[in-house]
Order: sequence, then structure tokens, then C-alpha cells
Amino acid sequence: MGSNTKVQKDQGDWIVDLRSDTLTKPTPGMRQAMATAEVGDDVFGEDPTVNELQKRCADLFGKEAALFVPTGTMGNLISILNHCQGRGVEAIIGDNSHIFRYEQGGIAQFAGVMSAIVHNQDDGTLNLKELKSKIRPLDDPHQPHTRLICLENTQNCCGGKVLPVSYMREVYNLAQENNLLVHLDGARILNAATALNIPVSEILQYADSVNMCFSKGLAAPVGSIIAGTKAFIAGALRLRKALGGGMRQSGILAAAALYSLDHIMPRLGEDHVHAKMIAKGIMSVDQNVATLDVEDVHTNILMITVVSETVTPEMIVKRLAEVPAAEESELGCRIIIKGMPWGVKLLRLVTHNDITTADVEKSVQKIQFVLKEYSS
Repeated sequence: MGSNTKVQKDQGDWIVDLRSDTLTKPTPGMRQAMATAEVGDDVFGEDPTVNELQKRCADLFGKEAALFVPTGTMGNLISILNHCQGRGVEAIIGDNSHIFRYEQGGIAQFAGVMSAIVHNQDDGTLNLKELKSKIRPLDDPHQPHTRLICLENTQNCCGGKVLPVSYMREVYNLAQENNLLVHLDGARILNAATALNIPVSEILQYADSVNMCFSKGLAAPVGSIIAGTKAFIAGALRLRKALGGGMRQSGILAAAALYSLDHIMPRLGEDHVHAKMIAKGIMSVDQNVATLDVEDVHTNILMITVVSETVTPEMIVKRLAEVPAAEESELGCRIIIKGMPWGVKLLRLVTHNDITTADVEKSVQKIQFVLKEYSS
């Protein structure tokens, strides 16, 4: 279960923060690993803990080499810059992808790379026929050259969906047939591997590069890793420096990431179980406000659709953070749930390392109470 002790407010509020898995605090063991980490100057390639992390991730991913970077946004930017060198090139990207929606158009700002947008289907995939139609002809001087296909696994905005390995293979084969490369935004790729119960390398054999975040489900405070061929990482190292991502005694951060691979990665499945518990709790109560498909919850992200014509996601989030006296009397305690509105009709909840089974049980109590209240 979540390894941090629940912190209560003085008035006895039971607070469950389900806004994101980025909110985790380092566990005591992780803090100890950071405090005792052996360090050196990583810009000189002399930080032994960073070097250990990079070697371990390369082996874990089945890639030749890896590079520790400050953030996932920088990891994706470096990867796309590296793959799309030169002007007049284009990357095919999902319209609901993190790269397209939440990274400030960095590939256009800094790399001069155009985005060819393909709609993300409900299961997180890109339609292969539409994807293929976006590949530009090489012999037309009026058009940019397609260089790269970007996928996201798990797909955040589609509810933490896991892309099937068979689909990854189809996209990779399509890319190879057209002399293209594939970059995977695998911020939560270990959640995908956990859900599929396979080694992560089985997924990543169908990507030329990958970016993975330690600061999401893996509960580390800072850092991401990118991986690919030795030549790719050599180029990435130069780009990291150009973007200001060269860190010095960053073994302190790498130690947290190594700890997460040993101690947090093996329990990612618990987050998935907790998400499923909340989903079942929502659908087991008689209410007409919100819905989701329990079987469609793959990992630790819940996308709840608000079907009421009079209730909005913002209203539900606000109400989940309030504790009227009548509610406290009926439930016997003060439960505060933090969630996120996600568009006009969606509400997102995310389970993570700091969420215990007791937190989930309290969350279900509170959510059921609020949904029934809005249904009356």
C-alpha cells in the first residue's frame, strides 16, 4: 500500500489527494537513499549513481543507452529534436497526446518541427489508416518530410489506457516500411507493462526511443530518462546541454529513481487495483450524475464522465472538497477528496503511492455520498 503515513489536519479531516500521481512525497527509504548517494559531476560523466541509473534503465528497456534528464517535457523535446534534425520536417502526433496538449508546442518553438495531428481513439490508439494518410510523399517539393511518429503509452487523456503490444508492432512496422522513426512518450510505461504483466522491453522493442518519468507513478521527486541507440543518446547528451538540462551532482536525484525501481515499481499494480475499487464504487451506487466503464480502467487513471445536464465536473470537485455538517454526521468523519475537472464533461482521479486502501475506502464513501446528493 502507499508507504507514507497519512497526515491529518488538526480538525481531523481525512484528506485524499487524487489530482495526480505527481503529488507523491519521497518515502523515508527514498530520502535515505538520496542522503547517502555517491555523487560526482554528471556533466563530466562522473556521477556514479547517475551512470548506474542510466545503465540499469537501458538494460530494463532493452536499449543500448539511456540519459537522465530533469523532466519528461525536456525528454520528449530532446528526443524529437534528435530525430527531426534539419528544417522542413514533420512529426505525426495524437491530438490528445501530452506532447501536443501540454508541452507548450515546444517542438515547434525550439525544433521548428511541424505536427501532423491524428485523432486519438477512445482506447488511446491512432487509427492506422488515418496515420498512414499523414505520411508525406518524398517527391513533392511543396510538402514537408515526415520523419517521426509519436505515441503515448499509457495514454493519459484517454484514461490511462494501455496500448496493446500488437498495435505498437503494427505502428512500428508501418514506420519502418516508410523509413520513419517511432518515439514513445512512456511517462507511465511501467504502468503499462504492469497492467500487461510483461517485461517493459517487450513493449519498447517497437519504439526507437522512449521517455519515462520517475516523478509520476514511480513517486520520485524529480527526473525522467530517455533511451535508444548509443548514437541517439550521444546526440541527446548534446541537446540536453543546449537546453540547460546538464546537472552536476545529480546522483542525489538518480538515487531516488533507483530506489523507485526497486521499491515502487513492484507495487504499481496496487495503484491499478485502487483505481478499479473507486470505479466500482461509483458504478455500484444508485445515481444519475456520473458514469464510467469499470472494465475500461486499465491502470491508475480514472476519467469519469458527468452525464447530468445540471451538474458540472467543477461542481463535483468543489463539493468533494467540502464537508457539510449533515455529511459529517452521516459518514461519521470529515472526508476531503481532491480531484481535477478535465474538460467540459470529464473528471479525472489518479491513484498513486501515497494512497492507501483505507484512503480508497474513504474516497468511495465520499464520492458515493456526493453523487447521491446531486441525484436527489
